[in-house]
Amino acid sequence: MDKFAIITNTEKDKNYRVTKRIREYLTKKGKSCILPRRLFKNDGQGMFTDSGDIPEDVDCILVLGGDGTFLQTARDMMYRDIPLLGINMGTLGFLTSVELTEIESSLDALIQGEYEIEDRIMIQGRVFRNGEMIKESMALNDIVITRAGFSRLVELKIFINDVLMDIYAADGVIVATPTGSTGYNLSAGGPVVLPGTGTMVISPICPHSLTARSVVVTGKDRIRVQVGKRRKTQLEEALVTYDGEAGVELEPYDTVEIVKAGVVTQFVKIHNRSFYEILRNKLGAQKGD
Repeated sequence: MDKFAIITNTEKDKNYRVTKRIREYLTKKGKSCILPRRLFKNDGQGMFTDSGDIPEDVDCILVLGGDGTFLQTARDMMYRDIPLLGINMGTLGFLTSVELTEIESSLDALIQGEYEIEDRIMIQGRVFRNGEMIKESMALNDIVITRAGFSRLVELKIFINDVLMDIYAADGVIVATPTGSTGYNLSAGGPVVLPGTGTMVISPICPHSLTARSVVVTGKDRIRVQVGKRRKTQLEEALVTYDGEAGVELEPYDTVEIVKAGVVTQFVKIHNRSFYEILRNKLGAQKGD
């Protein structure tokens, strides 16, 4: 790799201290490195990077921040087909695999071609109201449908390929990719799924049932979640979000259709670490003897 771009979360890398360290190292190695602008979103909630600011010949985007920054970058760049490498300046950093102590060795691996590219699926969620689509977006981690407000459960009918699978009375439901299976899905009791499987996981959030369980479906399946009506005095029953980003309020009988997207996010893998090793280190599992 010869040409890089760095997308920096300036709240975590104040004064671009680490960003400058990376750029200077790459420059000394004879490589080029650009810093694209980050812009405020129209709603003022966070920042994004205009994919048009990234030249066509960039080989790799270095994402400097936490998992939230990585997720935002994945959505910003989902049509650009450029590999991403996350450098962790957050806490857990499951998606940002490179730690600060590993920066130089990781950059050397990229320059010398000692890496692999791994495709991670994304999912597409469309919201329908009275038969008309009102919202469409992508997610790398998960699409979450949760109750609106702080009281009562929400009723969610779960269909797989137009066949009713279950009806959840719960705080909500998570539809996660394998990448997102180690996030909110795991906290809700869902299974960890290997990144290369191309499957989707459906996990209820705090279901009012002894039998409700997570379900794993294939990437060819179509998931449809229909919102029931339980509140008499409140129009909005639920809220759908994409990778934790504010989505749209859902009314009774709205449906959210979720399928595997036609685009992928390319992860750069270096240091020859297996998924199981990362899982053990990041999630604090006990090491063997």
